[in-house]
Amino acid sequence: MTPPPINPDLGPGADPPADPDQSPADGLNDLPEILRDPGVEPQRYILSKNSNHRLDKYLQNRIKGFSRHQIQRLIGLGGVTVNDKTPKPSTKLRKGDVVDILIPPRPAVDLSPEPIPLEILHEEDGFIVVNKQAGLIVHPARSHLNGTLLNALAYHFQNTDSDDTGALSKVGKKHARPGVIHRLDKNTTGVIIVAKRDDQHWKLAKQFEDRTNLKVYLAVVHGCPDPPGGVINQPIGKHPTIREAMAVRHDSTGRDSVTLYRVRERYKGFSLVELELKTGRTHQIRVHMSYIGHPLVGDIIYGGEPVGHPEINNPPRPAASRPHLTYARDKQEGQRMEAQAAERDDMLMPTPALHAALLRMHHPETKEPMTFTAPVHGPLSNLIAELRKRPEQGTVVKDGVYLDLEKAID
Repeated sequence: MTPPPINPDLGPGADPPADPDQSPADGLNDLPEILRDPGVEPQRYILSKNSNHRLDKYLQNRIKGFSRHQIQRLIGLGGVTVNDKTPKPSTKLRKGDVVDILIPPRPAVDLSPEPIPLEILHEEDGFIVVNKQAGLIVHPARSHLNGTLLNALAYHFQNTDSDDTGALSKVGKKHARPGVIHRLDKNTTGVIIVAKRDDQHWKLAKQFEDRTNLKVYLAVVHGCPDPPGGVINQPIGKHPTIREAMAVRHDSTGRDSVTLYRVRERYKGFSLVELELKTGRTHQIRVHMSYIGHPLVGDIIYGGEPVGHPEINNPPRPAASRPHLTYARDKQEGQRMEAQAAERDDMLMPTPALHAALLRMHHPETKEPMTFTAPVHGPLSNLIAELRKRPEQGTVVKDGVYLDLEKAID
């Protein structure tokens, strides 16, 4: 590996800061070819002191967008050296060590307009608010280089006569996510806001960063939490054995995570829960609800079960029904269950039953409060309609709630 020049602005013995907007390390499966690509970006880190972390964790902390698994794969395929020698992911770093890494080039991204249906909740010259459908990725990434929300918005701007339409903000354009302020998982539906002007992008992003806005979700879970309302205050970090999952972690890897839950409706074997996020950790709602023994319907990874008409009539006991466990299915078992669910004609909810129902924020210019409610739609709407035919008596939370269910559920 030919070492890159040391950044003269950093000086010898200094750790360069992490790039806060580094794109994901796409294409690692073809790394030997990528390493010969002229677009490879070399980086060098010279340790100014002993590191408390092993090599893979050290690099993950400095190169935004790399998972630990991707870092490990990069190391294994020769994309990293320490003092010009091939290291292991577990290599301990000491003061004076020189770490060289080759960053794979970002994939070519097509942000061409695509006629993907969108439910527009609000639009003006600075931003647009959408009720995202399930199965739609927000921006191009890895193997999904088109068919995204951004492609749909490009088409919308091109084919709408309104004076409010235009283009996405340029913030994030370098990394194929122009205008993206926050994200929802592929199968999470609901309200999402995208910026159209750079100045409003920064102001809106600041609200998300400072958590001065309000995000409220709806989820259908197995069983009914007891008590029907409460606070889940449990730290979250990477699952200790399942690479794809997160878990409650009471060690140095766990980060403070707080979720408020309120049972809004009760059914035979299930309940509809309103959830308010006080922090924004990866998979936070899914991990926390699984941890208290009430995983989301369809959340295969965290011990929820796919639900069809037979399960409606005979509610199953979910795999994560025992509270205070770091339950997660491995990838192979999860894929097997997903394939089985896909073959069923009676399936209602094969993916996590989670919907971003409400976003409350302040207008980036006028500072006036704005509230957007995204009605539940798609499979989750059908699931709730079926469950409402099987109500169950019991206590629900009526005080201190944010969602008007008549508006949130058509």
